[in-house]
Amino acid sequence: MMNCDVLIVGAGPVGLTLAMRLGLHGHQVCLIESAANIETDLRASTFHPPTLDLFDEQGITARLIESGLIAPTWQVRMNDTQEFAEFDLSILKDHTSHPYRLQCEQWRLSGFLKDYIDQHLPNVRLFWGTTCDSFEQDQDHVKIFAQSVSDGSMSFNAKFLVGCDGARSVVRKKLGLEFEGETFPETTVLATTHFPFQDHLHHLSYINYCWTANGTFSLLRLKNLWRVSLYPALDESIESAVEIDSVRKKIQRIAPSFGADPILEIRPYKIHQRVVKKYVSNRVILAGDAAHINSPSGGMGMNGGVHDAFNLSDKLNRILTGADLDLLLKYERQRRPIAIKHVIEQSAKNRARMQEKDMSKRLLTLRELQRKSSDKKMALDYLLETSMISGLNESLSID
Repeated sequence: MMNCDVLIVGAGPVGLTLAMRLGLHGHQVCLIESAANIETDLRASTFHPPTLDLFDEQGITARLIESGLIAPTWQVRMNDTQEFAEFDLSILKDHTSHPYRLQCEQWRLSGFLKDYIDQHLPNVRLFWGTTCDSFEQDQDHVKIFAQSVSDGSMSFNAKFLVGCDGARSVVRKKLGLEFEGETFPETTVLATTHFPFQDHLHHLSYINYCWTANGTFSLLRLKNLWRVSLYPALDESIESAVEIDSVRKKIQRIAPSFGADPILEIRPYKIHQRVVKKYVSNRVILAGDAAHINSPSGGMGMNGGVHDAFNLSDKLNRILTGADLDLLLKYERQRRPIAIKHVIEQSAKNRARMQEKDMSKRLLTLRELQRKSSDKKMALDYLLETSMISGLNESLSID
């Protein structure tokens, strides 16, 4: 049986961030991950200003910026008329060291965190191809039983167990906690391509949420490609919607000059909005998507999970160096209401805005967004919220 201060399940951005932070404090950390290595499928791709601020100290932000694309603005657009409301994040310059969004693949963050751990933190041990089978806790410890592809049965004795293992969290399920919320009816179809939309659509930003006469789509630019989020037609099955000809026709409605250009990836996904009732169950804790999931509209999910990890690492460090165990309840008080109010509710508003079908209501919304973007005070308040600065500040103010 291996001993450690904290065992983390899940080596995504949240688990690796938590492992790095605890390792920097000198604690013994074990991290187990069911995958054989960092998974490079396309998931989150937006980093908000406060997240970039948090990763500055260890040089992670500099590596993200080198690999990504700085997006100084974002837009809501009427694709048919090319009208848009544009928000300029430079107005946040007095509130963050990074007054912009950064477009960069989530897996790159995971890779940079792993590199840092491997190079600087021998007290953090990573176990790939290892799944959590079960655990049991008493007043002082948690015993975790795992299965490794290479080593067979394994067991750990930790002071704390943290589930950072995503929306299908094994840790949450074994705690018997209900993941309350809903699954939205629509399915999003994500496609990627090198096609230069910026050369074919007027005054395009790197981040665009767009209405069309037939529905909605989004265009997000990364350093070397564009992500296009599409929706099946009303009478179209998911199976048909993910066929390359169907995706190609939808992109051609956005940019008619899109011809035989390669489509690199097609992936459907459902949108969920859920939060667990308890983040803390004695010595077992949940963070990131294991605790809360939301619509990806606005790019808040991964960022909110990273903010969980920074907050929780501070609490665990203080407990491991003598503070009372009840400090974990402060983590729950500070992070759960913020996930509901500033992540789930805001991302749901973003989704509802783009799902609106009534053209007159769309136009009213666009005019209101244009009014906000042109008024310095209104724009600042709105961007502090949508850039997750207000939520993070509010979280830290909760006792």
